[in-house]
Amino acid sequence: MELELRGGVRAAPVTGRTPRERQALRFAPDPRDRTADPGHVVRTARENEEDGLDSALVVQSSSWPDPWLVASWALAATSRLRIAVAHRVGTTAPTVAARQLATLDRLSGGRVAAHVIVGSSDLDVARDGDTLGKQDRYRRADEYLGLLRRSLAADQEFDHKGEFYQVQGALAGLRPEPGGELISFGGSSPAGVELAARHAEVYAVPPLPLPDTRRRIAEVRSVAAGFGRSLRIWRHLTLVLADSDEAARRRVQELRRDALRLTSGPDGPRFAEAVALDRDRERGRVPDQRTGDRMAAEQVAAYVRRSFATAYVGSPATVADRIGALHSAGVDIVQLDLAVETDQDRELRRELVSRLRTGSHRHGW
Repeated sequence: MELELRGGVRAAPVTGRTPRERQALRFAPDPRDRTADPGHVVRTARENEEDGLDSALVVQSSSWPDPWLVASWALAATSRLRIAVAHRVGTTAPTVAARQLATLDRLSGGRVAAHVIVGSSDLDVARDGDTLGKQDRYRRADEYLGLLRRSLAADQEFDHKGEFYQVQGALAGLRPEPGGELISFGGSSPAGVELAARHAEVYAVPPLPLPDTRRRIAEVRSVAAGFGRSLRIWRHLTLVLADSDEAARRRVQELRRDALRLTSGPDGPRFAEAVALDRDRERGRVPDQRTGDRMAAEQVAAYVRRSFATAYVGSPATVADRIGALHSAGVDIVQLDLAVETDQDRELRRELVSRLRTGSHRHGW
C-alpha cells in the first residue's frame, strides 16, 4: 500500500519575526495566543497540496482558533488535499459533532476526518469547562464515539440514555460520503488503544524506537481484529532537512541555539505558559508549580532540547530511507512536520516527497 504523506495547516504563522526565527521556534512549546490569518491558511493549504502531500492536520487547544472553521477555510482553498481536524471530546455534543463532520465532508467532496482527542492536560480541558479526570474522559469518549458513529449511520430516529449523554429522536439529515476514513485516535494507554480499535479507522502511534513501534502496531491491530476491524497507522515525525547530512546536523545546532535564545528572551513568559508545559507538569516531567522566571526558563529549555533530540535529521535521501523503514514496520501515514519558511525549505520538502513516492513504488514499502 502506498504511503500517505501528511502535512499540517496552522491558523497563523509560527511565532517569530523572521523566517529564521520561525524555523527555530517550531521546536519551542506553542504559546497559548494564536490569531486566525486567512491568507496564511490558504497559502499553507495550497502549498501542502502543490508539494505533493495527501492530507494535513489542523490542531486544537483551548485558546486557539476553532479547528473546524480553520479546516473549512483550507478545504475551500484546495481541491485534493484531505484534512484531519483535531476534535476534543467534551466540547460538543456527539450528535452536533456528527453533523459538523458530515456537513464538512459533503461540502469538501469527502476530504475531511476527525482526529479525536480526550485532552492530555487536565488544566487545558478545564479552561473549556471540562472538569472530568483523564480516566473518566476516556470512559466518556467511548460513549461519545459510539453515539457519534450511530448518528453518522442512522436512517431513522433513535434515542440514547447513557452515563454522559441522553438524546431523544436524534437523526442527522445528511451522511458523509461513503467509504471514507472518518475517525482517527491516538491514545497510548490501554484504554486509548481499545478506543481506537473499537471506533477509529486510523491509529496515531506514539513516537517510539522502531522495534517498539512494530510491537505497538501489532498490539493495536490485534485488539482491532478482536472487534472485527482493521486500522491504518499514522506516525508524526519532526524533521530537519538540508542538502547533506552534515549540513542538516549543523542546521540543528544553529536552530537549537536560536530557539533557546529566543525562548529565554523578553518573550520567554509566553512560552512558559504553553499548554505543552501544563502537560509536562501533570506528567511529572517538571515541578507542579512554577517557582519564578528561572524555573520557567528551564522548563521551556528542556522542552526545546527534547524536540530536537527526537527529530529526524539529514538529507532528503537519508530521511526518506528512515521513513521507508517505518513504512516497512507497518506505518501507513507519516506526518512530515518541518519548517517551510523559505523557497529552499519547500525545495527540500518536495525532494523528500519525490523520494518517498519513488521509494514506495520501487521497494513496495
